[in-house]
Amino acid sequence: MERRDSRQATSDYPHPFIHKLKLTRAQRIRGMVLGTILFPIRVLLVTLCFLMMWPIARLRLAGLSEEERSRPIVAGWRWWLLHSIIRFLSRAAFFFLGFWVRVKGRRAGCKEAPVLAVAPHSSFLDMLVLPETQLATVVSRSENQKIPVIGALLGFNQSVMVNRKNPESRKQAIAQIIERLTSNGYWPQMLMFPEGTTTNGTILIKFKRGAFLAGVPVQPVLLHYPNKLDTVRWTHKGTTWIETLWHTCSQLYTNVTVEFLPVYTPSQEEKDDPNLYADNVQKLMAKTLGIPATDHVMEGRVPTRMLGGLSLPLEPPARETLSLLHKDGLRESEVEVALTQMIDRQTAAKICGLYSKDDKVDLRQIYLSVAAVSSFMDFKSLLHIAFTLYDREGHGSLTAVDVSDLMGAIVGSPQYHTEELYSELSWRGAPTEQELFRVLTTHPTYQKLISEYLASEGAESTTPSTPLINGKVGNNNEGLPNDNRSALLYKTADNSSALPHKKDD
Repeated sequence: MERRDSRQATSDYPHPFIHKLKLTRAQRIRGMVLGTILFPIRVLLVTLCFLMMWPIARLRLAGLSEEERSRPIVAGWRWWLLHSIIRFLSRAAFFFLGFWVRVKGRRAGCKEAPVLAVAPHSSFLDMLVLPETQLATVVSRSENQKIPVIGALLGFNQSVMVNRKNPESRKQAIAQIIERLTSNGYWPQMLMFPEGTTTNGTILIKFKRGAFLAGVPVQPVLLHYPNKLDTVRWTHKGTTWIETLWHTCSQLYTNVTVEFLPVYTPSQEEKDDPNLYADNVQKLMAKTLGIPATDHVMEGRVPTRMLGGLSLPLEPPARETLSLLHKDGLRESEVEVALTQMIDRQTAAKICGLYSKDDKVDLRQIYLSVAAVSSFMDFKSLLHIAFTLYDREGHGSLTAVDVSDLMGAIVGSPQYHTEELYSELSWRGAPTEQELFRVLTTHPTYQKLISEYLASEGAESTTPSTPLINGKVGNNNEGLPNDNRSALLYKTADNSSALPHKKDD
């Protein structure tokens, strides 16, 4: 499948993480009238359903020891009575929201397909699929346990909880998922949204490996919302969650079809390679939906697309940084000077905030990523500077960590999957500057990084033989502080020295 630059997404493939509901004047008036009546009624009825579910969910685990809670509750009165009540109330809640649910196909049993892979993932309203899957167990963030009612329902569901910021928690969650999926029916069926985030539904983004790690059969499940107005979407940017809820409740009804596809049994090759397994199921579901399967992903709340293991932000912070510099009154010819000299604290703080959410940022990343998309430096000079900064030992070669950090600085976003690139660099020995330049300018995949992603705005795409030569070719040491380059490490976002500057001779 041909991959496109993220800047072309709106023409070739719609940006998957943006959705803004567009309404005509008549639709707005109709929504305001119906919403004024229906919204409070529906929210009240749904609230009553959840308030009734709360004590019932607590009752299911009442009196059980920690050991008993760690085993599946699939028998006895806690199952046949409480499970049926919660399922009924769940269906009622979505009915009160105006959903008319139609089921197509047959849901496979737990032994036949231990996991259900549901897509596209549109919003929190997709949870309407749960009552149609006998309340299959899910994976949820550990923070959700603290939310009233929701925490009780997650406990009732015996969900797998994970703290995404804690590596140990993620490992434990993976182990728990694999244990459940390979229990041969001992644990109930699991339901996962393999996209891992919500999209606008116009494409199917890259599936994460979680549902496919165990190598067991999966049943793909498609969610269709065949309505004139697409009110259910809630994405990274655009319509807010409250707008989504308002517009959905303002409709007389909202159609949804839950379609169960035939069970997908993996080959031995797919069992051995969860990424291949995930990609093949993604392509199958996309083909059935009649939409493209792409390599877009959400990396830690940053919309990206994949390129040979590299994560390329769809909204590059370097380009936003250039925009801020221009708003600061700088012409293109003055950008190089701005990067090497101190600028005002407010702009510096804004720029640092584009790269890091805490109070620290690697200034090498700001310098290199902005230089990469600017026109004042050719790629060979840029790479020489980057190599000098990240060759920590000064041996003229890079470690795997160095390569990851260097590429993250050039792209402007952390890189966690550079094994493929490092393997390509090191098969003839330790990665040198010359070898890195050769691979990035001649390898069919990484050529696209230079000729498309790093090309200056408005510039013609460069050819592989003359990569990114949009400006002058000169001294490889231009554009960096004259002394002590290794000092370009971490500065706080509110520090007056938030950007690199030349040291007085």
